[in-house]
Amino acid sequence: MKKTPLAILGTVLGLMAVVTSTTYARESRLGLMVAAIPEMASSQAQSWRTPQLVRTIEAHSTAVDALSFSPSGRVLLSGGSRSDAHLKLWWLKTGREIDSLRVHQTSVADLAFSADGKILASVGEDGGVNLWRWNQEDYTGDYTRTFLGHRSNLLSLAITSDSKVLVTGGLDGIRVWDLRNQRPLYTLANFDNPTYSLALHPKAETLVSGLKNGTIKIWNLNTGQPLYVIRAHQGITSAIAFTPNGRTLVSSGYDGKIKVWDTKTWQLKYTLAKHTGKIRAIAINPVNGT
Repeated sequence: MKKTPLAILGTVLGLMAVVTSTTYARESRLGLMVAAIPEMASSQAQSWRTPQLVRTIEAHSTAVDALSFSPSGRVLLSGGSRSDAHLKLWWLKTGREIDSLRVHQTSVADLAFSADGKILASVGEDGGVNLWRWNQEDYTGDYTRTFLGHRSNLLSLAITSDSKVLVTGGLDGIRVWDLRNQRPLYTLANFDNPTYSLALHPKAETLVSGLKNGTIKIWNLNTGQPLYVIRAHQGITSAIAFTPNGRTLVSSGYDGKIKVWDTKTWQLKYTLAKHTGKIRAIAINPVNGT
């Protein structure tokens, strides 16, 4: 019998509001975890040892817009929306709050660690890009600086696998930053390309952006030149992610569809249309690519 190329492995119940962000942690003392955020009914971050619920954290006074695990997988970071705008750190094993920092004037839109675990970056709807030097021994971050240059809401960020380059995207397009020398490099797109999601190929200098008009744009990060444009979704391309080997790109949209793309040809492989509403977030298992 031919193996089904794309199938639902399970459905998690119990999220009584919009899921705004998801993220995976690598194997830790608690096992493989994924955290999901209900937007409206409660300001919680929920942790799952797939597919069982491990813990619910009462995280913020408003909705939670961003999540990231520390490199060790022991600490969960959450970013609040609107008037909250705090970055909070949580011990995943106990759910205890480690620290709370006011990092943006409005929503913390996205969070990410560099691959070497030394840098934590956040972007916000205030247009700021904040950087911290992450201490992996005591799980704290020392603020280093804020990149300014965007003139509108920021929605996404990505860091190259060598931890040298940061890419930020928002309503005014895409900017590229030198992390080592902490300076701007260049602008890839302006206001005609509102960018809602970003992903960097794990083994090549390829950047992918998801746009408001439903397209996916592929860029050469070294030259700043666009390579391909894919007509992907009806409505906003809300999230994009590469599998660990870089052979596949997964995208989601406000049309309720998940699409799987071959990164060698950039042709569509599969479409999963099981959601009845907008899809706002996706995450790829860093171990097996599911």
